[in-house]
Amino acid sequence: MTQKIRVGLVGFGISGQVFHAPVMRSIPELELVKITARKAEQKVIVSEKYPTALAVDHIDDIINDESIDLVVIATSNDMHYPFAKQALLAGKHVVVEKPFANTSEQADELIALAKEKGKIISVYHNLRFNSDFRTIREVIKDERLGQIKNFEVRYDRFRNHLRPGAWREENLPGSGIFYDLGAHLIDQTLQLFGKPDAVFADLTIQRPGAKAIDNFELLLYYPEMRVSLKGGMLAKEPTPRYTIFALNGNFLKNGVDPQEDLLRAGAFPDEDPNWGKEDPSIYGKLNLLWNGTDLEEIVPSKLGSYPDYYQNVADAILGKAPLIVTADQGRDVIRIIELGIQSQEQRRVVSLDNQLIAY
Repeated sequence: MTQKIRVGLVGFGISGQVFHAPVMRSIPELELVKITARKAEQKVIVSEKYPTALAVDHIDDIINDESIDLVVIATSNDMHYPFAKQALLAGKHVVVEKPFANTSEQADELIALAKEKGKIISVYHNLRFNSDFRTIREVIKDERLGQIKNFEVRYDRFRNHLRPGAWREENLPGSGIFYDLGAHLIDQTLQLFGKPDAVFADLTIQRPGAKAIDNFELLLYYPEMRVSLKGGMLAKEPTPRYTIFALNGNFLKNGVDPQEDLLRAGAFPDEDPNWGKEDPSIYGKLNLLWNGTDLEEIVPSKLGSYPDYYQNVADAILGKAPLIVTADQGRDVIRIIELGIQSQEQRRVVSLDNQLIAY
């Protein structure tokens, strides 16, 4: 009989409804029992899609429930730290939506508290489980590209207007796309290449009336390579997601992992046997000079699987596996964001020195 981990989900906006609740449903060990859902329409969704879960009005209804083992924080970024701290103090395991916290100091405090309480805390860097990123890892591991000199990633959207009432577009701690989209790209880069020597950031506000960063470029300097991470809100024409320039040639990856669109459309991973499978039209292209011969090759994408994240969290809580996405790693993403902001303010390249703890 499967051992159950009782879960409380704090936050049932886009993050909770799209990226957490339907993904957790796929994991036999996880039992979603309470969801904070204050709005009438949210309560309807809970009753229709998660009939065994109870909709509650306040985080205290979850924190004070001694039967709950794991608390998932899927709120606005400014509440990640206080809610995660409250859950840890109550003796719960915790998953925090990225970004982990708004400052590395807050992240360090949560890491220390989790260790003191003997609890697991993880950050939901789900884009590690994307089809495109998994494919990039394999292409780099294959080594046919040779030494990589430039690694470029873009995470673009098109919305030339402001979304009314959206906290991400307000001038709040942790708002703006550098914290939102940039955190994903930084995490992926650290996973692929480890700690850079220095960073430089150009952070701008481009849309009329916008209050938060809506365009970024972050350069990460490595001894023999430069990484460029970019994101913006004015990309009407799709841009390449990944471009690799190496001594033996290039790899180009267009398109994006299909999971987000499927989840937004209301799909459940456990109901789709082809979950995470890309359309062949967006497979990546390898273009090499190999043994004196031009070689072009279409590289089929690996399967994406956000459920793999939550399966690992469940396994880690049950002592079956080490945690894949650690709090230390989530903290280092925040530290690089902070150094990027410092770079923007001072208009200079900022050295990392001993600023990271996981890499």
